[in-house]
Amino acid sequence: MNQQTFKQTSLNYGYIVVGAALVGIAYNLFLLPAQLAAGGVSGISTILYELYGTKPALVQAIINLPLFIVGFLTLGKDFSVKSLIGTMMVPLTIFLTEGLVAKGSHDAFLSSIYGGIVLGVGLGLVYRGGGSTGGTAALAQILKKYANISSGFSQLIVDGFVVVASAFVFSFELALYALISIFVTSKVIDFVQLQTGDNKLVFIITNNEERVTSLIYEHVNRGVTQVQSFGAFSKRERALLLCVMEQREAIYFKQIISTEEPDSFVIFLNASEILGRGFSMAKVYGNKK
Repeated sequence: MNQQTFKQTSLNYGYIVVGAALVGIAYNLFLLPAQLAAGGVSGISTILYELYGTKPALVQAIINLPLFIVGFLTLGKDFSVKSLIGTMMVPLTIFLTEGLVAKGSHDAFLSSIYGGIVLGVGLGLVYRGGGSTGGTAALAQILKKYANISSGFSQLIVDGFVVVASAFVFSFELALYALISIFVTSKVIDFVQLQTGDNKLVFIITNNEERVTSLIYEHVNRGVTQVQSFGAFSKRERALLLCVMEQREAIYFKQIISTEEPDSFVIFLNASEILGRGFSMAKVYGNKK
């Protein structure tokens, strides 16, 4: 194993440990105090805690371990040491931070929002590290494999069952707040995994591609890709330029293009994740060829 591989592997395990710890903290600080059974094994442990007073950490460990074994035997390569670390780290954190429950938020709305955010950040980090927190995610993948349905739908079925059950144990209102938490969590996971930011993908359709390209190079120092395109009605050939910019660069470029090339047709789109020089790697300055 070379130094770069070792560094990346260590970083991945760091993501999993920190992410799983955040998942456990979100549970004790927001979800359990507010009685939000936001799907998954954590939701089941919340329901059992309300009904029988069982320790959530113990319940999650007892449920997660056999689910991990079944998932490993059924799914094979989708489960690994990383998944085992994430699976057991969550109940361990819940056990070690039990004192947070008494200090946690009992407001269902605030807990659904902030709990969803912290939970989403934690799960996003775990997934970015190539791990898993086990639980019903394994059950959903098994359901997907044998029922021939999508991952999203299989996860919805599993989590939906837990949320519906919580409506009978707690209240219909708390079940709705749990759905809010699930929604927030899913959005934050995407944000963390895809590193969604304020970057913009800019499409420029122009008859003066050399001039527009020069404006981009001179004012925002970004690379440009040119594609030849044809108008469907006019049948005329025009250049289609593609460029990715940071938001502040896109705002500045909008002012420049509006003044210098007002006849160009420009589209600004949000870009979820960008890999390459100037974004995931250091930007290189100098003359463009």
